[in-house]
Formats: sequence, C-alpha cells, structure tokens
Amino acid sequence: MADLPNEEGQRFGFVALVGAPNVGKSTLVNALVGAKVSIVTHKVQTTRMPIRAAYVEGDAQVILVDTPGIFKPARRLDRAMVDSAWSGAGDADAILALIDASKGLTDEDRVVFAKLKAMTKPLILAINKIDRIDHSALLELIATCNDVVSFTETLLISALNGDGVQALREKLAEIVPLGFWHYPEDHLSDLPGRMLAAEITREKLFLRVHDELPYALTVETESWSTRKDGSAKIDQVIYVARESHRKIIIGKKGQGLKAVGAAARAEIAELLGHPVHLFLFVKVREKWVDDPNRYREIGLDFPS
Repeated sequence: MADLPNEEGQRFGFVALVGAPNVGKSTLVNALVGAKVSIVTHKVQTTRMPIRAAYVEGDAQVILVDTPGIFKPARRLDRAMVDSAWSGAGDADAILALIDASKGLTDEDRVVFAKLKAMTKPLILAINKIDRIDHSALLELIATCNDVVSFTETLLISALNGDGVQALREKLAEIVPLGFWHYPEDHLSDLPGRMLAAEITREKLFLRVHDELPYALTVETESWSTRKDGSAKIDQVIYVARESHRKIIIGKKGQGLKAVGAAARAEIAELLGHPVHLFLFVKVREKWVDDPNRYREIGLDFPS
C-alpha cells in the first residue's frame, strides 16, 4: 500500500503482542483499538494467526499485531501457531509482552521472556488483570519480571475494565519510529471481511462446545453476495475432524448449530451495518490439520 501524505513529525510502526495463552492479548487489542477486531473466548489458543489492528494516538499510527499465545507445541497446528507468533514479533518495530498478574510469572511466561532477552528492539511489559492482585504482590511481580528481562517500560493495566489502557496507547505511540502513515485514519484492521466473519462464527463455536473440540475445527467463508435489498448472503462451512464432532456442533434437532448461527449472524450484521443471512454447514474433513491449503486459508504457514 502506498504511503499516505503526512505532516512532519508523524510516526508509524508495528507493535507485536506476545505472551502465553489466555493472558488477555486479544482483549487488550480490542481495548486499545476501541472496537472488536480480534475474537475473545475463555479457551486458550483462541487466536490462530497474527491479526493486525490499527489506532491513531496524537501524531502516531500504531499497528498492533495480535499473535497466537506462545506455548509448547504438541501438534502441527500448534507449531504453526507458535511459529506465526514469533514471526510477527520478529517483523515488528517494538514488542509488547503481556502477563497475567493473577498468575504471577509462570513457566510459560519465562519461556517467552527467554526469547525476548535476545531481541534488541524496544520491549514493553504490560501486566494485565491488576485488579486481581494486591499492591505488595504487584510490586514484587514488577521487580521479578524486570530481573529476568530489562524492559524499556513496565505498565499496569486491566484490559477488561480499561484501567491503564490509555497510558499504554500513549506509550506505544511514543516508541514507534517516525514515518508515513500507511492506512487511512479510520482504518481498524486488515483482516478481510470474509475471514473476520469466519472468525466470529468460530468464536461462537468456541463459546458453546467443550474443551477439546475447538482445536479440531475451522470455519471458512465459502461465498458472500449482496442482495438487491442491500443485505448480505453468507455461506460458511464448519470443518471438523470426526463425525462425532459434527453431531456435537449440530446438537439435538439442530439447536446447537441454530444458536451458533443466530449469535454469529447478529454480530456480523452489527459489524457490517446491514442485515445478514448466514447459512452454516458442518462437514467432516478428517485430516484438515495436515492439509497445507487449510493453513493458507486461515493465514498460517504450513510447518514441515
């Protein structure tokens, strides 16, 4: 994309969010941007690919890269997600590391920190969920983290209730380099509409099904057309690895799939600003997690 005209002194840069699963990265991205651009569930490893979201603060345009949670990979999909996270961090101008204050500095956090120590770019630490820990423990946690990695700055936040989020917005705007803005001021995300719609449906599925099933499913938007009345007709396919998974998603008399469709349709319609007709189909694709085409469809490189 061509650089947009800008005034002297403006800034532009990429900031990658890294951290263990479920520390609140996607919630924080949505809070920083002021709109929902990344799906959020209580299940770990919800984010599968880097999602770029933008905000403007003063003279700076900051592009946030919400990366998958970093963990010890056990499967091919896990490896692709972790590789994607570190790739996003390596390409960024600065890194924002996030930890969950209520858990302290975990072994998973230490794995992330170990890699950060070798990086020469600005490293910001955000300690999230500060409302769940007392002041003395928080001070101790700050000291412990900075003993492991010499962070450029440490900020205290609660992504869920907004505490400290504005200060973090301003700090990230300060550290990105001077440069032309790459996007219009009102640009929020570079995730294509078809993919964002699929992500919304996947979020609704994650919120309804049990712990293991989400990692064996993916959602693809197969077609998207605009009707004469201005509404959108969207066909999506939910791919699962087993017939038993298909039955779980559909539910008794189709009620499970109907509930997911209703919730996804309402959110997609709100996002688009016009009515949506969403049609969901569930298909079994037993070895989709070993299919390079499926990885490309969800924005990941296929690991060897």
